[in-house]
Amino acid sequence: MNSWTYEVLESGEVRDALGKNPRGVITYTADGRVMVLVLNEDRITPNDLVPTPEEKVRLYDSMFAYAGTYTVEDDRVIHYIDMSWNATWEGTQQVRFIDTDGRMLTYKSAPAKNPLDGRDCIHTVRFEKIVSPHH
Repeated sequence: MNSWTYEVLESGEVRDALGKNPRGVITYTADGRVMVLVLNEDRITPNDLVPTPEEKVRLYDSMFAYAGTYTVEDDRVIHYIDMSWNATWEGTQQVRFIDTDGRMLTYKSAPAKNPLDGRDCIHTVRFEKIVSPHH
């Protein structure tokens, strides 16, 4: 993942979603599955194997993850969410408008509530293709 920003529609302000250098992957499989995991660059490491209640909140607030199926239609990919870090996303459809040059994938969301802070926004996410050394 290269970047994840969002534009707050009310003010036009552009913000980093999970830090300036989030760590993340998106995987599309040939059989129609999609998996997304994004972590904040400053994600904490708990002091023990079992996090404290405060550490659990901070860990939850520093990530974004879901999985499901997908379809591609012209300029967009639609994610049909089966499971999510936030159960309110389960059963939803997430539309992403896509652009790719074969190496970089950029997608933008339709205007929607930001699941991180509740503001109306448009997300822009950029991923760089990873080529496995085993293929």
